[in-house]
Amino acid sequence: MRSKQVRFLPWRRGVRLCALLAFSTGGAGGLSGCMYAEDCVEERMCLAPPKSRCEVIEPGAGPVMDECGVFVRATAPDDAPRAGTRAEPFTSLQDAIVEARARGLRHVYACGEAFEEEVTLPSGIHLWGARRCDDGDWSYAWAFDGPNEPTVIAPPEGIPLRVVGNDAATSVIFGVRAVAADASAHDGKSSIAMILSQGARAIVRAGAIVAGDGKDGEPGEDAPVMRATEGVVGNNGANACTADFAAGALPAVTVCDDGIESVGGYGGDGGIESAGDGAPGQPEPAENEDGWGRAGAGAGMTRCSEGRNGAKGADRGRAGGAVGAGYLTEDGWIGVRGDDGKKGGVGQGGGGGGGSKSRGPMTACPANRPQAGAAGGSGGSGGCGGRGGKGGGYGGASIGIVALQGSALTLEATTVITGKGGDGGVGGTGQPGGPGALGGYGGLPYPASLMWGACPGGKGGDGGRGGDAGGGLGGPSLGVASLGAAVTIALGTNIEYARGGEGGPAGNAAPDEEEGKGRPGDAMPYRQFEGPAPVPPR
Repeated sequence: MRSKQVRFLPWRRGVRLCALLAFSTGGAGGLSGCMYAEDCVEERMCLAPPKSRCEVIEPGAGPVMDECGVFVRATAPDDAPRAGTRAEPFTSLQDAIVEARARGLRHVYACGEAFEEEVTLPSGIHLWGARRCDDGDWSYAWAFDGPNEPTVIAPPEGIPLRVVGNDAATSVIFGVRAVAADASAHDGKSSIAMILSQGARAIVRAGAIVAGDGKDGEPGEDAPVMRATEGVVGNNGANACTADFAAGALPAVTVCDDGIESVGGYGGDGGIESAGDGAPGQPEPAENEDGWGRAGAGAGMTRCSEGRNGAKGADRGRAGGAVGAGYLTEDGWIGVRGDDGKKGGVGQGGGGGGGSKSRGPMTACPANRPQAGAAGGSGGSGGCGGRGGKGGGYGGASIGIVALQGSALTLEATTVITGKGGDGGVGGTGQPGGPGALGGYGGLPYPASLMWGACPGGKGGDGGRGGDAGGGLGGPSLGVASLGAAVTIALGTNIEYARGGEGGPAGNAAPDEEEGKGRPGDAMPYRQFEGPAPVPPR
């Protein structure tokens, strides 16, 4: 055994000095606590426990003993036993981590090889990568300048490295290169190399965290090219002398897919001495100084009047492009889509035509026939508004490390590299509104008479065009993205980032138009985010 220290303590006069030796074992434990000197009656000396070789976390300490942790080598023979020792290592990093936790060990030692798997590391378990395994002692091949054959974690998809836990324990991740493939995060759009979940703590030392490129956002769905539902032609009024009371023509109705109706006005009733007015078309504009869809007047001292044409539905303008920075979640980053285009306004139904009468300065109906005058035609219903386009999708992010609420991250002598953010998707185009329909004819006078005929209904208004949608948010390129985390970036750490994605253009926009364009993605070494992601509506 190796002597750590010899200390002497003065005792009572006449009593010789007592020497106490403290020893360190080569195993997982060590000599510690209070010890009595062999030849001193009551004297006691208390020593701090010496560090076990398994607890020394300076990675240059040389060979590692089997009892210190679990060992993993990607190129171990398939048919070899899996005891987790140097001679019989695991082939999966995740299996080794699970085994270490089950056995109460704090260290996982990995060869300087590539592992194509997603890895979840509980806080408090250390991952020592870049080990030299060919000589059997699992030491390091380098001396002073850091690992030259890192342990590479590079799954074809997913998040390469995730640290979880909230028990205040810290993991050291040494000599590891975590590499995310392009657009490999769980949303299929972003590339994120490492995530610290809520409360997790990690020190990344002498390693590299590398994210690939984000994927461009998908274009927003275009509304149908064909026009929206058209109006219904108004009904014709009854002819004179066909009924004792000639009811005005029934309204024509268009029911749009959002439940809104356009209604042509009733025709005016036919009378004997006087006739009824028509009904106005619906929906009537809030402000209608021009008298759109106004009903025709029934005959009295003068002839009837026609129903007025209905107002055109409102065309919708271009929707807004995506704004904001996006949101951090347990799965990484969520961007913002462009705003959807709004639905065009429904066209107003035409006003009903006024009814007519059978008596006055005219020849009345024959005595052997019904006596009512002709009835007015109803207005045609308006066309439905066109659907709006759907907002462009957001471009995927490229983020080296995402650190969530309450986590603690320290980077020491580590390189963080990110790719470019994906461009936002173009907004979808709106649909043309449906055409309004003609009003019905007024009833005819009795043949071979001087009787007045009834009046027609007005034409329904065209539906308004649906709005073009806004472009999606460009994806960011961020070295470290934090949401309420404690982040320390020590000297010797290098962060390299590419460009953020361009914001997507709006639907039907010219190349240089800014209206409706999504915001470009951020590009910076570190960004602090605010607030959780909004809960989507049910």
